[in-house]
Amino acid sequence: MRTNLVRGIVSTAIALTFTATAAWAAEMSVDSQVGTLLDNPDSKAVLEKHIPDFISNPQIEQARGMSLRSLQTFAPTLTDDVLAEIDEDLAEVSHEH
Repeated sequence: MRTNLVRGIVSTAIALTFTATAAWAAEMSVDSQVGTLLDNPDSKAVLEKHIPDFISNPQIEQARGMSLRSLQTFAPTLTDDVLAEIDEDLAEVSHEH
């Protein structure tokens, strides 16, 4: 009985982790939190490609809870064109997983 309970808990935990990871990857965009994008190696690579100086700035840590789109008013490097390119690459990364 106890073994079945442990197996059930482990199976549920694995399923929830997979579901959360898949949903997290599927939702990556310029509207995602910067912290979420930085914590994922694939999305961080996209940011490094498009806005390396922006994300290497130590103050980026203060923006972890904000989206790139919401930061656009504070950062002239985040033009509509740049955000569109980032969004396109993030969509590709999201569909790879």
